[in-house]
Amino acid sequence: MSVELGPVYLITGSDRPKVATALERLRRHFVPESIERVAAQESTGDDVVALCNAGSLFGGRRLVIVDDVDGRPNAEGQLRAAWKAADVDAVVAYLASPAPDAVLALVARGLRRDAPLAKACAKVGDVLAYDVPKGRLAPWVRERFKAQGVTADPDACAALVQLVGDDLHALAAEIDKITTWSAGEPVGTLEVERLVAASADTPVYAITDAWGRRDVGRALEAAEAALERSPRPVAAMVPMIAAQLARQVGVVRRARHLEEHGVRPKDAMKQLGVRYEFQAQRAFEFGRNFSDAELDAALVRVAELDHALKGGSRIQPELELQRALVDITAGARRGT
Repeated sequence: MSVELGPVYLITGSDRPKVATALERLRRHFVPESIERVAAQESTGDDVVALCNAGSLFGGRRLVIVDDVDGRPNAEGQLRAAWKAADVDAVVAYLASPAPDAVLALVARGLRRDAPLAKACAKVGDVLAYDVPKGRLAPWVRERFKAQGVTADPDACAALVQLVGDDLHALAAEIDKITTWSAGEPVGTLEVERLVAASADTPVYAITDAWGRRDVGRALEAAEAALERSPRPVAAMVPMIAAQLARQVGVVRRARHLEEHGVRPKDAMKQLGVRYEFQAQRAFEFGRNFSDAELDAALVRVAELDHALKGGSRIQPELELQRALVDITAGARRGT
């Protein structure tokens, strides 16, 4: 049974895997020979209108896909080289009387609903927007697991984000891999750590989490695993771990102070300097496990670790790290 398609679809949003899925579903309604795909950076609005009006050599409807109509991200993630006003005007004029045998698919990353192109698409076709709320990657991961019939606990989802980073395509690929391996069984942090190769910045979240939970054994195991998994030499890796550990101690100290003043985790992200809401929630949670004096002592202890690693000690770097972890996690140097 044939599906009635509209003359235009604007597919946009930060959830790039969903954007890709929506586009693939649209492509299935066309034979490959009747699909034309171009980029806004190489094709003007007039070029696209001409493609839509050209018709198909194979008969029936044709699909014209235009990528990156609102620009491509540069190295800093800023969109550049979007369609100019003249290009948008040409397409808006075309949509007033679209070709009956053509379907136009415009692909964007963050086109606003009140933009002229979005308004024109909504008037005669469909706007499909797929966005991931800022700071909500861990819930996105959990929902994607759930959609594939797999239950993943919140810590496992947070671990996946920490290991992979915020590349949604990379996260989706890892979720697919873990889902296949799990065969429908629940997924926890241990499974994620064993199956996922870290591609984000130095993956020391397991160490900082163990410290925040005051689990000495887990902190030492995580430190050993981080050193074994890293391609960097131990002498280079330990200072990186120490730096992130110091940063996390500072974040938790600020979180404890903010909670005492009635600030909620979701409102404290900027002050804590974290990107995701789950990181703020965890910082607040860990802050409850320590007294102010203990956190002050922990900050002093990681400063001593930094000094030792920069030539203040003749002890091996990994041993200095282990000693510091025991002190700040078990509270061997806690205040009164």
